[in-house]
Amino acid sequence: MKKINSLSLLFITLIIINVGNNISNHIEAHEINNLGQSSLAELVDESSPSVVRIAIRGKVATQRNPFSDDPFFERFFGQPQMPREREFGGGGSGVIVDGSNGYIITNHHVIGRADEIKVFTKDGNEYLAEVMGSDPGTDIAVLQITELDKTLKAIQLGDSNLLRVGDFALAIGAPFGLSQTVTSGIISALGRPQMSTDGYGDSIQTDAAINPGNSGGALINLEGELVGIPSSIFTRGGGNIGIGFAIPVNTVKNIMNQIINFGSVKRGLLGVIISDINKEIADQLGIEATKGALIQEVSPDSAAEIAGLEAGDVIIEVNKKIITNSSDLRNTIGLKRSGESVNMIVLRDNKELNIAAELGELVAQEPIKADELNSLLAGAELSDYIPEGKIKAEGVVILSVEANSNAANARLQKGDIIWSVGRTEIKNLSEFKSIIKDKDILVLRVNRMGRQLIIQMRK
Repeated sequence: MKKINSLSLLFITLIIINVGNNISNHIEAHEINNLGQSSLAELVDESSPSVVRIAIRGKVATQRNPFSDDPFFERFFGQPQMPREREFGGGGSGVIVDGSNGYIITNHHVIGRADEIKVFTKDGNEYLAEVMGSDPGTDIAVLQITELDKTLKAIQLGDSNLLRVGDFALAIGAPFGLSQTVTSGIISALGRPQMSTDGYGDSIQTDAAINPGNSGGALINLEGELVGIPSSIFTRGGGNIGIGFAIPVNTVKNIMNQIINFGSVKRGLLGVIISDINKEIADQLGIEATKGALIQEVSPDSAAEIAGLEAGDVIIEVNKKIITNSSDLRNTIGLKRSGESVNMIVLRDNKELNIAAELGELVAQEPIKADELNSLLAGAELSDYIPEGKIKAEGVVILSVEANSNAANARLQKGDIIWSVGRTEIKNLSEFKSIIKDKDILVLRVNRMGRQLIIQMRK
Protein backbone atom coordinates (compact mmCIF):
# COMPACT_ATOMS: atom_id res chain seq x y z
CA MET A 1 0.00 0.00 0.00
CA LYS A 2 1.32 3.39 -0.98
CA LYS A 3 2.03 5.66 2.00
CA ILE A 4 0.67 9.21 2.14
CA ASN A 5 2.84 11.83 3.77
CA SER A 6 1.39 14.31 6.30
CA LEU A 7 1.36 17.25 3.83
CA SER A 8 -0.66 15.27 1.29
CA LEU A 9 -3.02 14.10 4.01
CA LEU A 10 -3.58 17.71 5.12
CA PHE A 11 -4.24 18.77 1.50
CA ILE A 12 -6.80 15.98 1.00
CA THR A 13 -8.53 16.84 4.29
CA LEU A 14 -8.89 20.51 3.27
CA ILE A 15 -10.38 19.48 -0.07
CA ILE A 16 -12.94 17.24 1.67
CA ILE A 17 -13.92 20.01 4.12
CA ASN A 18 -14.24 22.54 1.29
CA VAL A 19 -16.40 20.19 -0.78
CA GLY A 20 -18.58 19.42 2.27
CA ASN A 21 -19.09 23.12 2.98
CA ASN A 22 -20.00 23.80 -0.63
CA ILE A 23 -22.55 20.98 -0.59
CA SER A 24 -24.02 22.23 2.72
CA ASN A 25 -24.21 25.81 1.40
CA HIS A 26 -25.80 24.58 -1.81
CA ILE A 27 -28.43 22.63 0.11
CA GLU A 28 -29.23 25.58 2.39
CA ALA A 29 -29.43 27.99 -0.54
CA HIS A 30 -31.61 25.50 -2.42
CA GLU A 31 -33.98 25.21 0.55
CA ILE A 32 -34.24 28.98 0.94
CA ASN A 33 -34.74 29.47 -2.80
CA ASN A 34 -37.51 26.89 -2.75
CA LEU A 35 -39.23 29.15 -0.22
CA GLY A 36 -38.92 32.00 -2.69
CA GLN A 37 -36.71 34.01 -0.33
CA SER A 38 -33.10 35.12 -0.41
CA SER A 39 -33.30 36.15 3.25
CA LEU A 40 -35.79 36.20 6.08
CA ALA A 41 -36.50 39.93 5.75
CA GLU A 42 -39.80 39.50 3.88
CA LEU A 43 -41.00 36.98 6.44
CA VAL A 44 -40.16 39.38 9.28
CA ASP A 45 -41.83 42.30 7.48
CA GLU A 46 -45.00 40.24 7.14
CA SER A 47 -45.14 38.88 10.70
CA SER A 48 -43.61 41.54 12.95
CA PRO A 49 -46.53 44.06 12.84
CA SER A 50 -48.57 41.47 14.77
CA VAL A 51 -46.14 41.52 17.72
CA VAL A 52 -46.48 44.28 20.33
CA ARG A 53 -44.56 45.56 23.33
CA ILE A 54 -46.42 45.56 26.65
CA ALA A 55 -45.71 47.91 29.56
CA ILE A 56 -47.36 47.54 32.95
CA ARG A 57 -47.67 49.54 36.15
CA GLY A 58 -48.84 48.35 39.53
CA LYS A 59 -48.42 48.56 43.29
CA VAL A 60 -47.01 46.08 45.79
CA ALA A 61 -47.01 46.07 49.56
CA THR A 62 -43.71 47.02 51.17
CA GLN A 63 -42.14 45.84 54.39
CA ARG A 64 -42.94 48.29 57.18
CA ASN A 65 -40.24 49.68 59.44
CA PRO A 66 -40.82 48.01 62.84
CA PHE A 67 -40.30 51.39 64.59
CA SER A 68 -42.49 53.49 62.28
CA ASP A 69 -45.41 53.47 64.74
CA ASP A 70 -43.29 53.90 67.88
CA PRO A 71 -44.03 57.32 69.47
CA PHE A 72 -40.54 57.41 71.06
CA PHE A 73 -38.73 57.24 67.71
CA GLU A 74 -41.22 59.61 66.09
CA ARG A 75 -40.72 62.16 68.88
CA PHE A 76 -36.94 62.14 68.98
CA PHE A 77 -36.02 61.23 65.41
CA GLY A 78 -39.02 62.49 63.48
CA GLN A 79 -39.31 59.16 61.69
CA PRO A 80 -42.12 59.41 59.14
CA GLN A 81 -44.73 56.72 58.56
CA MET A 82 -43.34 54.26 56.04
CA PRO A 83 -45.49 53.76 52.93
CA ARG A 84 -47.33 50.46 52.81
CA GLU A 85 -47.19 50.29 49.00
CA ARG A 86 -44.74 51.13 46.28
CA GLU A 87 -45.21 51.42 42.55
CA PHE A 88 -43.46 49.09 40.14
CA GLY A 89 -43.15 48.80 36.39
CA GLY A 90 -42.35 46.03 33.97
CA GLY A 91 -43.59 44.39 30.84
CA GLY A 92 -42.98 41.98 28.04
CA SER A 93 -44.41 41.20 24.64
CA GLY A 94 -47.71 40.17 23.12
CA VAL A 95 -49.21 38.89 19.85
CA ILE A 96 -52.28 40.23 18.06
CA VAL A 97 -54.59 37.32 17.28
CA ASP A 98 -57.75 39.25 16.30
CA GLY A 99 -57.19 42.64 14.68
CA SER A 100 -60.83 43.78 14.50
CA ASN A 101 -61.59 43.06 18.18
CA GLY A 102 -58.14 44.01 19.47
CA TYR A 103 -57.42 40.62 21.11
CA ILE A 104 -53.82 40.08 22.20
CA ILE A 105 -52.18 36.97 23.65
CA THR A 106 -49.42 37.28 26.25
CA ASN A 107 -48.15 35.44 29.34
CA HIS A 108 -50.01 35.47 32.62
CA HIS A 109 -46.77 36.31 34.43
CA VAL A 110 -46.31 39.44 32.29
CA ILE A 111 -49.58 41.08 33.42
CA GLY A 112 -50.46 39.12 36.57
CA ARG A 113 -50.11 42.03 39.04
CA ALA A 114 -50.73 44.95 36.68
CA ASP A 115 -53.06 47.83 37.52
CA GLU A 116 -52.46 49.50 34.15
CA ILE A 117 -51.48 47.89 30.84
CA LYS A 118 -50.24 49.73 27.77
CA VAL A 119 -49.70 48.16 24.37
CA PHE A 120 -47.26 49.62 21.82
CA THR A 121 -47.58 48.49 18.21
CA LYS A 122 -44.72 48.41 15.73
CA ASP A 123 -46.04 51.50 13.89
CA GLY A 124 -45.67 53.57 17.08
CA ASN A 125 -49.29 53.65 18.26
CA GLU A 126 -50.07 53.29 21.96
CA TYR A 127 -53.23 51.75 23.46
CA LEU A 128 -54.65 50.95 26.88
CA ALA A 129 -55.62 47.31 27.33
CA GLU A 130 -57.66 45.30 29.81
CA VAL A 131 -57.35 41.68 30.88
CA MET A 132 -60.18 39.57 29.43
CA GLY A 133 -58.97 36.54 31.32
CA SER A 134 -55.81 34.87 32.54
CA ASP A 135 -54.80 31.29 33.33
CA PRO A 136 -51.80 30.76 35.65
CA GLY A 137 -51.84 27.02 34.95
CA THR A 138 -50.79 27.47 31.33
CA ASP A 139 -49.31 30.98 31.78
CA ILE A 140 -51.64 32.38 29.11
CA ALA A 141 -53.54 35.69 29.28
CA VAL A 142 -55.87 37.38 26.79
CA LEU A 143 -55.91 41.19 26.59
CA GLN A 144 -58.25 43.49 24.70
CA ILE A 145 -57.50 47.03 23.58
CA THR A 146 -60.20 49.21 25.12
CA GLU A 147 -60.41 51.93 22.46
CA LEU A 148 -59.38 50.52 19.11
CA ASP A 149 -59.19 53.17 16.39
CA LYS A 150 -58.39 50.82 13.50
CA THR A 151 -58.10 47.17 12.57
CA LEU A 152 -54.75 45.76 13.63
CA LYS A 153 -52.78 43.14 11.75
CA ALA A 154 -53.35 39.71 13.29
CA ILE A 155 -50.91 36.85 13.01
CA GLN A 156 -51.83 33.54 11.37
CA LEU A 157 -52.13 30.69 13.87
CA GLY A 158 -50.27 27.49 12.96
CA ASP A 159 -50.51 23.90 14.21
CA SER A 160 -47.91 22.97 16.83
CA ASN A 161 -48.70 19.27 16.36
CA LEU A 162 -46.95 19.50 12.98
CA LEU A 163 -43.66 20.73 14.44
CA ARG A 164 -40.55 18.57 14.14
CA VAL A 165 -37.22 18.81 15.91
CA GLY A 166 -34.93 20.65 13.50
CA ASP A 167 -37.60 22.98 12.04
CA PHE A 168 -36.47 26.59 11.67
CA ALA A 169 -38.06 29.10 14.06
CA LEU A 170 -37.96 32.87 14.66
CA ALA A 171 -38.61 34.59 18.00
CA ILE A 172 -40.01 38.13 17.85
CA GLY A 173 -40.41 40.28 20.95
CA ALA A 174 -39.07 43.16 23.03
CA PRO A 175 -36.22 41.77 25.18
CA PHE A 176 -34.85 44.01 27.96
CA GLY A 177 -37.40 46.69 27.00
CA LEU A 178 -35.83 47.22 23.58
CA SER A 179 -37.98 47.88 20.57
CA GLN A 180 -38.90 44.88 18.48
CA THR A 181 -36.10 42.33 18.10
CA VAL A 182 -35.89 39.18 15.94
CA THR A 183 -33.77 36.12 16.64
CA SER A 184 -33.55 32.83 14.76
CA GLY A 185 -32.88 29.20 15.55
CA ILE A 186 -34.47 25.79 15.36
CA ILE A 187 -36.93 23.69 17.32
CA SER A 188 -34.57 21.90 19.72
CA ALA A 189 -37.03 19.54 21.39
CA LEU A 190 -40.75 18.88 21.78
CA GLY A 191 -42.86 17.72 24.71
CA ARG A 192 -40.71 19.29 27.41
CA PRO A 193 -42.50 19.38 30.80
CA GLN A 194 -43.63 22.71 32.25
CA MET A 195 -40.99 24.51 34.29
CA SER A 196 -43.43 24.91 37.22
CA THR A 197 -44.83 21.89 39.05
CA ASP A 198 -48.37 23.33 39.02
CA GLY A 199 -48.37 24.03 35.27
CA TYR A 200 -50.37 22.26 32.57
CA GLY A 201 -49.27 21.20 29.11
CA ASP A 202 -45.92 20.62 27.45
CA SER A 203 -43.40 23.14 26.13
CA ILE A 204 -41.48 23.64 22.90
CA GLN A 205 -37.72 24.02 23.38
CA THR A 206 -35.86 26.32 20.99
CA ASP A 207 -32.37 27.78 20.65
CA ALA A 208 -33.71 31.01 19.08
CA ALA A 209 -32.46 33.60 21.59
CA ILE A 210 -35.11 34.36 24.22
CA ASN A 211 -34.36 36.91 26.92
CA PRO A 212 -36.33 38.76 29.63
CA GLY A 213 -38.97 40.78 27.78
CA ASN A 214 -39.48 38.15 25.07
CA SER A 215 -42.14 36.57 27.29
CA GLY A 216 -45.53 36.67 25.59
CA GLY A 217 -44.07 37.32 22.14
CA ALA A 218 -44.14 35.16 19.02
CA LEU A 219 -42.34 32.01 17.97
CA ILE A 220 -43.08 31.59 14.27
CA ASN A 221 -42.24 29.11 11.53
CA LEU A 222 -40.95 29.91 8.03
CA GLU A 223 -44.53 30.29 6.79
CA GLY A 224 -45.03 33.18 9.21
CA GLU A 225 -47.45 31.20 11.37
CA LEU A 226 -47.50 31.45 15.15
CA VAL A 227 -46.38 28.09 16.59
CA GLY A 228 -45.63 29.10 20.18
CA ILE A 229 -45.56 31.82 22.84
CA PRO A 230 -42.11 32.21 24.47
CA SER A 231 -42.55 31.95 28.23
CA SER A 232 -39.35 30.98 30.04
CA ILE A 233 -35.65 30.25 29.71
CA PHE A 234 -33.11 28.03 31.42
CA THR A 235 -30.24 30.25 32.50
CA ARG A 236 -27.56 30.58 35.14
CA GLY A 237 -26.84 34.27 34.70
CA GLY A 238 -30.20 35.74 33.65
CA GLY A 239 -29.46 35.85 29.91
CA ASN A 240 -30.00 33.52 26.98
CA ILE A 241 -27.81 30.40 26.73
CA GLY A 242 -29.76 28.77 23.92
CA ILE A 243 -32.36 26.94 26.00
CA GLY A 244 -35.72 28.66 25.78
CA PHE A 245 -39.26 27.38 26.13
CA ALA A 246 -42.51 28.31 24.43
CA ILE A 247 -46.15 27.34 24.98
CA PRO A 248 -47.43 25.41 21.94
CA VAL A 249 -49.97 27.36 19.89
CA ASN A 250 -52.52 24.53 20.13
CA THR A 251 -52.55 25.00 23.92
CA VAL A 252 -52.85 28.75 23.35
CA LYS A 253 -55.89 28.26 21.08
CA ASN A 254 -57.60 26.10 23.69
CA ILE A 255 -57.13 28.58 26.55
CA MET A 256 -57.83 31.62 24.35
CA ASN A 257 -61.13 30.20 23.12
CA GLN A 258 -62.25 29.39 26.67
CA ILE A 259 -61.47 32.92 27.85
CA ILE A 260 -63.10 34.65 24.86
CA ASN A 261 -66.19 32.41 24.78
CA PHE A 262 -66.74 31.85 28.52
CA GLY A 263 -64.74 34.58 30.25
CA SER A 264 -62.66 32.12 32.25
CA VAL A 265 -60.86 28.78 32.22
CA LYS A 266 -62.71 26.02 34.06
CA ARG A 267 -60.24 23.20 34.21
CA GLY A 268 -61.53 19.64 33.97
CA LEU A 269 -61.19 17.25 36.91
CA LEU A 270 -61.36 13.46 36.68
CA GLY A 271 -60.97 12.86 40.41
CA VAL A 272 -58.19 10.28 40.69
CA ILE A 273 -54.83 10.00 42.44
CA ILE A 274 -52.40 8.61 39.87
CA SER A 275 -48.79 7.50 39.48
CA ASP A 276 -46.45 6.25 36.80
CA ILE A 277 -46.19 2.55 36.18
CA ASN A 278 -42.95 0.69 35.48
CA LYS A 279 -41.92 -2.94 35.14
CA GLU A 280 -41.32 -3.45 38.86
CA ILE A 281 -44.74 -2.09 39.84
CA ALA A 282 -46.41 -3.95 36.97
CA ASP A 283 -44.84 -7.24 38.12
CA GLN A 284 -46.02 -6.69 41.69
CA LEU A 285 -49.60 -6.00 40.55
CA GLY A 286 -49.65 -8.60 37.79
CA ILE A 287 -50.17 -5.95 35.11
CA GLU A 288 -48.82 -6.57 31.62
CA ALA A 289 -48.60 -2.88 30.63
CA THR A 290 -45.53 -0.80 31.54
CA LYS A 291 -46.86 2.52 30.25
CA GLY A 292 -49.89 4.52 31.28
CA ALA A 293 -51.29 6.20 34.40
CA LEU A 294 -51.97 3.89 37.34
CA ILE A 295 -55.01 4.85 39.42
CA GLN A 296 -54.13 4.68 43.12
CA GLU A 297 -57.31 6.18 44.50
CA VAL A 298 -60.71 7.31 43.22
CA SER A 299 -62.32 10.28 44.99
CA PRO A 300 -65.90 9.82 46.22
CA ASP A 301 -68.63 11.34 44.01
CA SER A 302 -66.03 12.32 41.41
CA ALA A 303 -66.31 12.00 37.63
CA ALA A 304 -64.07 8.94 37.86
CA GLU A 305 -66.28 7.15 40.40
CA ILE A 306 -69.45 7.96 38.46
CA ALA A 307 -67.82 6.58 35.29
CA GLY A 308 -66.84 3.36 37.07
CA LEU A 309 -63.07 3.74 37.30
CA GLU A 310 -61.38 1.74 40.05
CA ALA A 311 -58.09 1.73 41.95
CA GLY A 312 -55.67 -0.50 40.03
CA ASP A 313 -56.98 0.54 36.61
CA VAL A 314 -54.35 1.77 34.14
CA ILE A 315 -55.43 4.55 31.79
CA ILE A 316 -53.58 4.13 28.49
CA GLU A 317 -55.57 6.38 26.14
CA VAL A 318 -57.80 9.48 26.33
CA ASN A 319 -59.68 10.66 23.24
CA LYS A 320 -57.28 8.64 21.06
CA LYS A 321 -54.24 10.27 22.69
CA ILE A 322 -51.74 7.73 24.03
CA ILE A 323 -51.08 8.12 27.77
CA THR A 324 -47.55 7.02 28.63
CA ASN A 325 -47.33 8.31 32.22
CA SER A 326 -49.17 10.25 34.93
CA SER A 327 -48.04 13.64 33.57
CA ASP A 328 -49.64 12.84 30.22
CA LEU A 329 -52.97 12.18 31.91
CA ARG A 330 -52.74 15.27 34.14
CA ASN A 331 -52.01 17.54 31.16
CA THR A 332 -54.63 15.93 28.93
CA ILE A 333 -57.40 16.28 31.50
CA GLY A 334 -56.21 19.66 32.80
CA LEU A 335 -56.36 21.21 29.33
CA LYS A 336 -60.01 20.22 28.92
CA ARG A 337 -62.92 22.24 30.20
CA SER A 338 -65.17 21.01 32.98
CA GLY A 339 -68.31 19.39 31.62
CA GLU A 340 -66.49 17.91 28.61
CA SER A 341 -66.83 14.20 27.97
CA VAL A 342 -63.72 12.08 27.51
CA ASN A 343 -63.43 8.55 26.13
CA MET A 344 -60.75 6.46 27.81
CA ILE A 345 -59.18 3.09 27.18
CA VAL A 346 -58.44 1.44 30.52
CA LEU A 347 -56.63 -1.77 31.41
CA ARG A 348 -58.36 -3.78 34.12
CA ASP A 349 -57.21 -7.33 34.80
CA ASN A 350 -55.14 -6.96 31.59
CA LYS A 351 -58.29 -6.45 29.52
CA GLU A 352 -59.06 -3.24 27.66
CA LEU A 353 -62.23 -1.39 28.64
CA ASN A 354 -63.80 1.66 26.97
CA ILE A 355 -64.99 4.09 29.63
CA ALA A 356 -66.54 7.53 29.12
CA ALA A 357 -66.58 10.23 31.79
CA GLU A 358 -67.97 13.75 32.06
CA LEU A 359 -65.31 15.87 33.75
CA GLY A 360 -65.93 17.78 36.95
CA GLU A 361 -64.33 21.12 37.74
CA LEU A 362 -60.97 21.74 39.36
CA VAL A 363 -61.84 24.71 41.56
CA ALA A 364 -59.08 27.28 41.84
CA GLN A 365 -58.46 28.51 45.36
CA GLU A 366 -58.79 32.24 46.01
CA PRO A 367 -55.45 33.52 47.34
CA ILE A 368 -55.21 35.30 50.68
CA LYS A 369 -52.52 37.85 51.46
CA ALA A 370 -50.61 36.48 54.43
CA ASP A 371 -49.93 39.90 55.98
CA GLU A 372 -53.66 39.98 56.76
CA LEU A 373 -53.08 36.94 58.98
CA ASN A 374 -49.72 37.71 60.60
CA SER A 375 -47.13 40.35 59.67
CA LEU A 376 -44.37 37.74 59.96
CA LEU A 377 -45.69 36.27 56.69
CA ALA A 378 -46.02 39.60 54.87
CA GLY A 379 -45.33 39.28 51.16
CA ALA A 380 -46.78 35.80 50.69
CA GLU A 381 -50.08 34.73 49.13
CA LEU A 382 -51.66 31.55 50.47
CA SER A 383 -54.49 29.15 49.75
CA ASP A 384 -55.66 25.70 50.76
CA TYR A 385 -53.50 22.95 49.28
CA ILE A 386 -55.79 20.44 47.56
CA PRO A 387 -53.89 17.67 45.77
CA GLU A 388 -55.30 16.79 42.37
CA GLY A 389 -58.12 14.32 42.73
CA LYS A 390 -58.74 15.16 46.38
CA ILE A 391 -61.76 17.01 47.73
CA LYS A 392 -60.46 18.14 51.11
CA ALA A 393 -57.46 20.38 51.73
CA GLU A 394 -54.26 18.94 53.22
CA GLY A 395 -52.30 21.97 54.32
CA VAL A 396 -51.60 25.46 53.03
CA VAL A 397 -49.72 26.20 49.81
CA ILE A 398 -47.74 29.37 49.08
CA LEU A 399 -48.85 30.79 45.73
CA SER A 400 -46.35 33.66 45.49
CA VAL A 401 -43.67 35.47 47.48
CA GLU A 402 -42.71 39.12 46.92
CA ALA A 403 -39.01 39.95 46.73
CA ASN A 404 -37.44 41.47 49.88
CA SER A 405 -40.57 40.74 51.95
CA ASN A 406 -40.70 39.10 55.38
CA ALA A 407 -41.72 35.83 53.77
CA ALA A 408 -38.83 35.98 51.29
CA ASN A 409 -36.32 36.85 54.02
CA ALA A 410 -37.51 33.78 55.94
CA ARG A 411 -36.68 31.64 52.85
CA LEU A 412 -40.27 30.72 52.03
CA GLN A 413 -40.79 29.99 48.33
CA LYS A 414 -43.63 29.65 45.85
CA GLY A 415 -44.96 26.09 45.94
CA ASP A 416 -44.01 25.42 49.58
CA ILE A 417 -46.68 23.40 51.41
CA ILE A 418 -47.09 24.27 55.10
CA TRP A 419 -48.42 21.22 56.95
CA SER A 420 -47.61 22.00 60.57
CA VAL A 421 -47.13 24.98 62.89
CA GLY A 422 -44.84 23.84 65.68
CA ARG A 423 -46.20 20.43 66.70
CA THR A 424 -49.72 21.15 65.48
CA GLU A 425 -50.57 19.70 62.09
CA ILE A 426 -52.91 21.77 59.93
CA LYS A 427 -55.38 20.54 57.34
CA ASN A 428 -56.51 23.82 55.76
CA LEU A 429 -56.25 27.59 55.73
CA SER A 430 -58.91 27.99 58.38
CA GLU A 431 -56.91 25.98 60.91
CA PHE A 432 -53.73 27.82 59.90
CA LYS A 433 -55.36 31.22 60.53
CA SER A 434 -56.52 30.30 64.02
CA ILE A 435 -53.09 28.99 65.06
CA ILE A 436 -50.83 31.81 63.79
CA LYS A 437 -53.01 34.73 64.85
CA ASP A 438 -51.12 37.17 67.15
CA LYS A 439 -48.07 34.89 67.41
CA ASP A 440 -44.67 36.61 67.69
CA ILE A 441 -42.75 33.44 66.78
CA LEU A 442 -43.64 30.92 64.09
CA VAL A 443 -41.99 27.56 63.51
CA LEU A 444 -43.36 26.14 60.26
CA ARG A 445 -42.91 22.62 58.94
CA VAL A 446 -42.77 22.84 55.16
CA ASN A 447 -42.79 20.33 52.32
CA ARG A 448 -40.73 21.66 49.38
CA MET A 449 -40.85 19.30 46.41
CA GLY A 450 -40.66 16.29 48.72
CA ARG A 451 -38.03 17.74 51.07
CA GLN A 452 -39.00 18.48 54.67
CA LEU A 453 -37.88 21.86 56.04
CA ILE A 454 -38.32 23.84 59.25
CA ILE A 455 -38.75 27.59 58.81
CA GLN A 456 -38.36 29.84 61.88
CA MET A 457 -39.78 33.37 61.96
CA ARG A 458 -39.82 35.92 64.75
CA LYS A 459 -40.62 39.60 65.25
